[in-house]
Amino acid sequence: MAIRNLLSLNKKKQKGVIVDRNKESSFPADLMTKCPECKKIYLTKELENNLKVCPHCDYHNKMTAWERVSIFIDEGTFESFDGNLRTSNPLKFPSYLEKVEIDALKTGLNEAVLTGIGNVKGEQVVVAIMDSHFRMGSMGSVVGEKITRAIEKATELKLPFIIFTASGGARMQEGVISLMQMAKTSVALKRHSDLGLLFISVMTHPTTGGVSASFASLGDLNISEPQALIGFAGRRVIEQTVREKLPDDFQTAEFLLAHGQLDAIFHRKEMRDKIATLVKMHSKGGVSHV
Repeated sequence: MAIRNLLSLNKKKQKGVIVDRNKESSFPADLMTKCPECKKIYLTKELENNLKVCPHCDYHNKMTAWERVSIFIDEGTFESFDGNLRTSNPLKFPSYLEKVEIDALKTGLNEAVLTGIGNVKGEQVVVAIMDSHFRMGSMGSVVGEKITRAIEKATELKLPFIIFTASGGARMQEGVISLMQMAKTSVALKRHSDLGLLFISVMTHPTTGGVSASFASLGDLNISEPQALIGFAGRRVIEQTVREKLPDDFQTAEFLLAHGQLDAIFHRKEMRDKIATLVKMHSKGGVSHV
């Protein structure tokens, strides 16, 4: 009985020292990462070296905006825009600014999108990269303003504009002000298009709500990573509205490609090369506006 009691306490004597196995592990919390899809566990470093794509099931894990820059933009060429813009609280939403500040410290971003200019295999482009680690990539006034300014900069310099979307949609804490960004960004893209300039939209997991219903779907080329969730309303909302069971793959990138709503699905490992080729094909694009 005494031995059982000792075992139940999960302690063991080793050379006169009692080791408590219940004590918190000294391993770093981020040493290992579990794949959300297949549940396999990997060294985080191993996953990062594989561009955060699961080696077992090919699941594309979410990336931060800065991680995306590091794998997409030529090293040493990226220059960010509008890092000084800050969100206000027009509706006096409780604790809103405090939560924004926490995400800013966590991500190193001023808002849920990183914008700037850089080269992709030698071709200069203007990019906007949304980050779902910042308020789930939701679109408020600053996100819309940064994207609009980036589009306008691309138009001014007659450069291609590329956006990587990852968003839960319009930000509820800013109400109709967030919804206005759908129109504002779309108007800027129309002016960009009127000059014959290229816009490539790359939808990553997830791209939903007001973002999917505006600039994310307006690309000259609409591209996605594999298995990305792309849609406007949630699956359950749609099923309750239409009173029908939706296909299992509904709102996946593969479903959208099969139904003509995407032009291509590119694996993360080939995304940079494929987009660089597309940009080169259009590098002489842009016509004088009459």
